[in-house]
Amino acid sequence: MDDYSIITGKRKTFGVVDYVLFSVILVISAGIGFFFAVKDRKKDSTSNFLLAGRKMSVFPVAMSLLVTFLSALTLLGNPVEIYNYNTMFWYLCLAMVLAIAAASFIFIPFFYELGITSAFEYLELRFSKHVRILGCLLYIFQTMMYVSFVLYAPALALTAVTGINLWASIVGIMLIVTAYTAMGGMKAVVWTDTFQAFVITAGLLAALIQGSILTGGFEEAWKVAADRGRVVFDVFDPDPKVRHSFWTVVFGGAIFWTSLFGLNQAQIQRAISLPSLTKAKISLLTSLIGIIFILTIGFMIGIVMFAFYANCHPIKFMNIITKADQLLPLFVMDILGQFPGIPGIFVSCIFSGSLSTLSSCLNALSAVTIEDILKRFWFVKKMNDFKMTLLSKVLVIIYGVIGIGSAFLVSQVSAILQASYSLFSIINGPLTGLFVLGIFFPWANMWGAIVGSLTSLFMMSWIGFGAFANKIRTPTATFDTFGCNWNLTTTTTMTTVAMESSTMLLNSTTTPIPPATVESSDPFYDMYRLSYLWYTATAILINVVVGLIVSFITGRTKPEDLEPRLIFSIFDRLLPCLPESVLRKLRCGVPTKEKYEKSTQNGKKDVDIQDSEKQKNTTAALTCDNLENGNTHGLKTDLESTRL
Repeated sequence: MDDYSIITGKRKTFGVVDYVLFSVILVISAGIGFFFAVKDRKKDSTSNFLLAGRKMSVFPVAMSLLVTFLSALTLLGNPVEIYNYNTMFWYLCLAMVLAIAAASFIFIPFFYELGITSAFEYLELRFSKHVRILGCLLYIFQTMMYVSFVLYAPALALTAVTGINLWASIVGIMLIVTAYTAMGGMKAVVWTDTFQAFVITAGLLAALIQGSILTGGFEEAWKVAADRGRVVFDVFDPDPKVRHSFWTVVFGGAIFWTSLFGLNQAQIQRAISLPSLTKAKISLLTSLIGIIFILTIGFMIGIVMFAFYANCHPIKFMNIITKADQLLPLFVMDILGQFPGIPGIFVSCIFSGSLSTLSSCLNALSAVTIEDILKRFWFVKKMNDFKMTLLSKVLVIIYGVIGIGSAFLVSQVSAILQASYSLFSIINGPLTGLFVLGIFFPWANMWGAIVGSLTSLFMMSWIGFGAFANKIRTPTATFDTFGCNWNLTTTTTMTTVAMESSTMLLNSTTTPIPPATVESSDPFYDMYRLSYLWYTATAILINVVVGLIVSFITGRTKPEDLEPRLIFSIFDRLLPCLPESVLRKLRCGVPTKEKYEKSTQNGKKDVDIQDSEKQKNTTAALTCDNLENGNTHGLKTDLESTRL
């Protein structure tokens, strides 16, 4: 105990063994990319690079789905969420169940049956090429913003425990992930994700087990957290301004995560890399088990971490760390620093979470840029498969360089978990709404899609930046410092902070602190207070409502003219036992697949009959003209010409 940071006032740093193990794990990740680059050098095709030839197996894809969006943001942010606030965010596990159920039974089957590489191909089939480009640009911008957060988070963790320069860490991370993604493609991404899933699990378990031992067992840690107001599961206020209520976390969170697991290019790309739809569903459902397991471990670490620092908050004590996002690395170094190599493994766990997400995003960005933008140019269309694959790899490198630049902007914000959710949702919500409008509402047309998306983007930007400008914050729960080693400080500092600590101790409560009431003359102030977890749902609602209004004003799409494969008939899929007379009304005029195919065939027959009638009329006219002129030779020639 004598060498804990709250006793010494100093942070522990890596030892030689930590650096070695940390480096080995990163080398293995990069080595997987090299392996598949060499192994598949004779199969260098765009399909193999972007979709692994659609021959992946269930388990590695499930592991890849698991870690793609459970990045360093989740690994660092979830324990700190419990530490700073309470356990309401634990309901996220239930939100994940709803999200993956929706993705498995609605969205992934829908896109898989379309047989497309890029999800944005659907937007052109359903609306127009202009809508496809709009969706693609939104996705690229949204993903690059997310990449910058994912890149910054592990670098921040590494700096906290090693003293390595922050920007050296950022550049190093991106160079590694760009290298193995560019060389190995989808196979390298998926198999590296699988390896990293095990590293993440091992690192989290090590922190949880040792932390529980040092706090007297998890049951004792839970009791300490409960006594200090961190164990809360009964906030059922339906007000959407409540940061984390049951409804906000479960349903707002479910809509947010459905957009990622069901409508995000990175996830769709993994699902369609499997040889059958059944295997795609199994991989998603398998990943759900791992997701709940990792989330639960993270939340449990938050409980243990709070119990460990219950009497001495590191940020208030001598500024041992400056940001709450550095709490978990500090905690790991405190409890595992005595075991050479274990801290190195844990920090590599944080890095693995980011590497997996970064590689997935870079691969998806490359696919989208080629399929949705570059293939429209004639010089790209003429490229052979080898040149196309080379172009895919170059794009991965370009996006990697851009990611380094965008990470600088992220370094200026605090509370990276909430900030990433907020900024991601501001762009992701309108994009998700674009797909929802097309998939579920047959009346929507091109103008409705464009105006609805842009309106949604404008409104969410207004809400998001309004919240930032007005400094909308939910106060954290209380922290104590009376257990710190005040012998390290001056008498004045000790007295001042001890008084603050005593006041906080007296004010401690077992219920969450209500948000501070701030008077504002801004009529939109309540709008700015909307919980960040409702951003995606709000954006979808705006997009759909505005999109439908504009569609009806500009001339709605006739449902009977739509291809059935472009609309998800939710009642046919989920309630097929309903009578056909009822289902017919619920389809809103969209024909069934069989009826559409029959109508298409009849239309083709009608065209053939019309052509045949024209041919007969032409032949008859030629016959009459030649008979009138007595030209039987001309008649024979004209008949042969007509027949040809």
